[in-house]
Amino acid sequence: MSNTRARLPQPVASEHIALKARNVSFSWDSTPLHWLPGDPFTTHTINVLHLLLPAGERWFVHVYKQVLPLIRDERLREDVIGFIGQEAMHSQAHDEVLPHLREQGLDPTPYTAQVDWLFEKLLGDRTLPPGKPRQWWLMERVAMISAIEHYTAFLGDWVLNAEELDRRGADPTMLDLLRWHGAEEVEHRAVAFDLFMHVDGSYRRRARTWATAFTALVFLWQRGARFFMENDPTLVDGKASFRDFHRSGRAGTLPTTGDMIRSIPRYLSRAYHPSQEGSTEQAVAYLASSPAATAAEARANGAA
Repeated sequence: MSNTRARLPQPVASEHIALKARNVSFSWDSTPLHWLPGDPFTTHTINVLHLLLPAGERWFVHVYKQVLPLIRDERLREDVIGFIGQEAMHSQAHDEVLPHLREQGLDPTPYTAQVDWLFEKLLGDRTLPPGKPRQWWLMERVAMISAIEHYTAFLGDWVLNAEELDRRGADPTMLDLLRWHGAEEVEHRAVAFDLFMHVDGSYRRRARTWATAFTALVFLWQRGARFFMENDPTLVDGKASFRDFHRSGRAGTLPTTGDMIRSIPRYLSRAYHPSQEGSTEQAVAYLASSPAATAAEARANGAA
């Protein structure tokens, strides 16, 4: 392994929790196209999650199933199995929003086809000889997932605290989907990083793959927002820009540009550990009150 551990990241022990997948379901019949009233830009910027996450989280699961045999720590193995279960459920829940968008005249297929190609082909398994080349590509993808999970946890923590969405009358079903998902991202925010440190931990790889992941996320997100705005059947000459993003961040309906920028040196710090950010207690508290999560719990207890 290539890790040089001069300063080991220190996890917060109290933030660790046993992970479980919650078999949630949502009904989209009453959710309007612009689920944040009067704000198509914020609606569609957040809607990009429905385009990226189904393919992305299926990719997470695929990669992690390959890594499971390399895990030598039993608690980490349990965490990764719990992570796989939660990510599979996230992929399914966001995938189920897409038919609702089509019914409202916004077909995401041209964009999702490109996203599927990215994760299944460009970042998929490659025909490499056994040994170091195949191991290198697996570790690259494990490191990329760690970087991406830094931002999914960042977004999860943000949406749990985004009170402006409530004040502006966001659709309660969509808000529950986002906060259920965000709470679980906060719950398992340390798993991807811990797995990377366990199987590799190279700081150079961590920094390099962060740059790749961050650039790709920014590119895909702005491209997705523009796709939605340009193809929204209710808008004339719909557009999306970084200025719009910055303005929405200042209004509290999206993360602020400053918070996004400040998240970069935290991940790149050699002392970084994801458990130092966000609150498991807050995440668990939301999951205890989430309509979808509590309904799933009731169904599970009834089946038992």
